[in-house]
Amino acid sequence: MTQDLRLTIAAELERTRARTALLTDAVDDTDLIRQHSPLMSPLVWDLAHVGNQEELWLVRDVGGRDPVRQDIDELYDAFKHARRDRPALPLLDPGQARAYVAQVRQKALDVLDRVRFEPDRRLVDNGFAFGMIVQHEQQHDETMLSTHQLRAGSPVLTAPAPPPSAAPVTGEVLIPGGRFVMGTDTDPWALDNERPAHTVDVPAFRIDAAPVTNAQYLAFIDAGGYDDPRWWSPRGWEHRNNAGLQAPLHWIRDPGGWLYRRFGRVEPVRGDEPVVHVCWFEAEAYAAWAGKRLPTEAEWEKAARWDPATGRSRRFPWGDDPPGPEHANLGQRHLAPAPVGAYPGGASPLGVHQLIGDVWEWVSSGFEAYPGFAAFPYREYSEVFFGGDYRVLRGGSFGTDRAACRGTFRNWDHPIRRQIFSGFRCAKDVA
Repeated sequence: MTQDLRLTIAAELERTRARTALLTDAVDDTDLIRQHSPLMSPLVWDLAHVGNQEELWLVRDVGGRDPVRQDIDELYDAFKHARRDRPALPLLDPGQARAYVAQVRQKALDVLDRVRFEPDRRLVDNGFAFGMIVQHEQQHDETMLSTHQLRAGSPVLTAPAPPPSAAPVTGEVLIPGGRFVMGTDTDPWALDNERPAHTVDVPAFRIDAAPVTNAQYLAFIDAGGYDDPRWWSPRGWEHRNNAGLQAPLHWIRDPGGWLYRRFGRVEPVRGDEPVVHVCWFEAEAYAAWAGKRLPTEAEWEKAARWDPATGRSRRFPWGDDPPGPEHANLGQRHLAPAPVGAYPGGASPLGVHQLIGDVWEWVSSGFEAYPGFAAFPYREYSEVFFGGDYRVLRGGSFGTDRAACRGTFRNWDHPIRRQIFSGFRCAKDVA
């Protein structure tokens, strides 16, 4: 069993690093050190940062080894330097960054070969620290993919188109009221904000069977939704005016219809794709215009995990098996959300589709601790963000890896952010 776990961890580390290499090798050194948006770090910062976190946790903490580059810890501490300021730091250049992460990886693999997965040492029980590092690097890979989307210039990333719709998916699904178990105590690589499992009583509600599509969102635009303060909260209307919002990020108004710039390619907006690159305020305004609202975080998770036949909470909408290509659009396998109805094998028992993958889904809830929360292994992953001006996103996107996505996984960001692969679906009360 221990050897199987070692092999699994080694494979996940290798698979993750291959994605990091793809994202950083796709551009030249000039692009690696350039800041493509003040919202994002230079790609070379992300590259060295994932190596530094791997060194801190696996080489030093788990392995007890001497530091590889203790002198750069402060440069790659995300809490000490805002993204907009990072290009001015004396960062490792691309060659140095690649050499550094390779050296750290060799030491981490040596630690993996020797570590004992002791149940009474929580950091290594079930390989937790290794799983945390895999998830951390995959999260930065998705961040780097967002940077690629903001990058100007000719396309450098390629991927096959997502599968077509297999069946029409429309309307709403009734989720019966009652109690369900939210969060987890059993997922070995779940992070601290997903814990502990706790029972929540959720009144009956209706939720969209699929994410809001471009065609549906275009109807909101055509109806003057961006120009009518009735649909916007006061803060949302203020942001809409200050930021000059008129459409989702990367949409281009054209006499022949709306276009979308995606990873350097300009193409017509597809009506059957989930809308992406909208902020929380835009999602809130659309929901009000449609006579609905955003689901709460508990409602979203109940729709995604609750099995009405058994009353238990599953790991994913389709069950406990890890995501396969038949279930969800994850892992940068495609460079776009899939059309609604493309993954019938990933639907929940009640018929809610595409809850996992395609687009992160804004919910109405702020980012708060679950009852009984305990920070582990460090406060800065979750605890310092609780109670701030954040809104939760659930479900992952086409750029989220399967290692960093499950029915309990929680993401969060400021309500004005839309450079992330964010969309939404609506809900409403049952009278």
